[in-house]
Amino acid sequence: MSKNILVAVAWPYANSQIHVGNITGSYLPADIFARYHRLAGDHVAMVSGSDAHGTPVTVRADAEGTSPVQVYQKYHHGFLELFQKLGLTYDLFTSTHTENHFRVSQDIFRAIKENGFLYTERQLQWFAPSIGRFLPDRYVEGTCYLCGYPNARGDQCDQCGSLLDATLLIDPHAKTDGSTPELRETEHFFLDLGALEPAITDFLNQREHYWRQNVLRQSLGQIEASGLHGRAITRDLDWGIPVPVEGWQGKCLYVWFEAVIGYLSAAIEYTRLEGKPDEWQNWWFNLDAKAFYFIGKDNIPFHAVIWPAQLIGAGVYFAKFFIEEDNKRLVLPYDVPANEFMNMQGSKISGSRNWAVWGLDFLSRYDPDPLRYYLTVNMPESKDTDWDWTDFVRRNNDELVATWGNLANRMLSFSYKHWEGCVPEPDELRPEDEELLGTVEGGFQTVGEHFEAVRLRAALGEAMRLATEVNRYLDRCAPWFEIKSDKAAAAKTVYTALRAIDSLKTLFAPILPFSSQRLHEYLGYSQPLFGEQYTENVTDSLGEHTVLRYRPLASHPGWLPSRLPAGQPLLKPEPLFRKLDPIVAEQELARMGGS
Repeated sequence: MSKNILVAVAWPYANSQIHVGNITGSYLPADIFARYHRLAGDHVAMVSGSDAHGTPVTVRADAEGTSPVQVYQKYHHGFLELFQKLGLTYDLFTSTHTENHFRVSQDIFRAIKENGFLYTERQLQWFAPSIGRFLPDRYVEGTCYLCGYPNARGDQCDQCGSLLDATLLIDPHAKTDGSTPELRETEHFFLDLGALEPAITDFLNQREHYWRQNVLRQSLGQIEASGLHGRAITRDLDWGIPVPVEGWQGKCLYVWFEAVIGYLSAAIEYTRLEGKPDEWQNWWFNLDAKAFYFIGKDNIPFHAVIWPAQLIGAGVYFAKFFIEEDNKRLVLPYDVPANEFMNMQGSKISGSRNWAVWGLDFLSRYDPDPLRYYLTVNMPESKDTDWDWTDFVRRNNDELVATWGNLANRMLSFSYKHWEGCVPEPDELRPEDEELLGTVEGGFQTVGEHFEAVRLRAALGEAMRLATEVNRYLDRCAPWFEIKSDKAAAAKTVYTALRAIDSLKTLFAPILPFSSQRLHEYLGYSQPLFGEQYTENVTDSLGEHTVLRYRPLASHPGWLPSRLPAGQPLLKPEPLFRKLDPIVAEQELARMGGS
């Protein structure tokens, strides 16, 4: 039975380029997961967009001598280009700077306020006299007062994972210019996390059997250590969503509060663009729907604690904006499969030092599937991992090319040459042929279970293990020798291998969509494996914005073993992947400024 699957993907800040650590942290795993569920016949909505508001964008605008709108649009278009080249199939990739997102964010604010989970309070906040501006917590840095980490942000410590009170930072300084800020009084709305703590604790405890341990450790550990306390959700800014309360002009919704609402607003925008304005409710008011949030570990508290608090706080009141039924509540996260970090050649990725592999730059020289492969086989699902150029070249050549690519190419070429460009007629298969097909077809259960549980490294590892089994089968049967004395026996071997390769193509497809589609065509199929990406310009009261969309197939081929018919015409094949010269590693390190 088809399931409603919401794939909610971290929103990139529209103030910098995207590197491989970002891609493997959230964007790629989300796409792999979404592609699998589409093949499995589920009703998927994969949504995200550019995080356009807040100080990160205004600081970049100041540095570039331009406006926040221009900064957001420049980086947003770069994201669209990268995601299309990398094959990330967003049903909608939009931005937070849309009329729809403004409205939904303000509605969530009103609902939480109506339900009594907001309060106002005057507080001291860091102010930078050097630039004449209050500083959001993220733009104050100093020593963590809980663990002593010297580079903590005012909102969160990346070392201990705790949410922080920015005013308690030791030796604070402004990230903008390094100056020492001063505390000044201002008034803000606060989300009453203390009142919501019992509901959040209960929510997290219900997920302890299947959430990743790093996610539960950060979330429950923080509550057990210090409890939850009210957190300001407004800021003194002029770039963002206005607070929808009379007399609060000059203040905006804090970017951390409104950006996560984008998962909801993007779903609403997506179905409206589809001409089905109420269909978003299938993911958001249907308690059987499952919402998965793909983020990096630095965003765990905001998605596992604060976002559920916002959803619970909005309660049934939010639903009344749309439907008249009683007791409709927004669906809480089913899973938050947060990844750890990817480092670079043994050191932390640093954009300022160009110590990074930038997505668009990589794709200007290499194909997307080798990148998707390496970032999956090296995905930081349970601990930090490391991008290493020598390892990238080795895995490309020894695994992607030698184990999988050569298997597919040599058998297609062999069949094309000796059976007049068609799949051989095998007559009755032998026991060893049936055994191999049974082994490979069992992968749809095992690999599928790994995809379902967001164990993407394990899914890839199992698919590659099955490819190795097919290679071993061919080593035993050796059809290139069989054909010299018994072409009928060789036909059985080649037909069996092509059936296995056809099945493996589907198992690899969520991770390697470009090469899998080419292989699909070489095998003689006309219906594509997946739909297509496209961009669309949308105009509202805030102006025109470009979105990335996905046009699904009327029906996918399915998460099913091969149905390759004997006699089916093949296309003349070409190699699926390029072997790389080992010198590539040295060249790329030199390009980054390393050795």
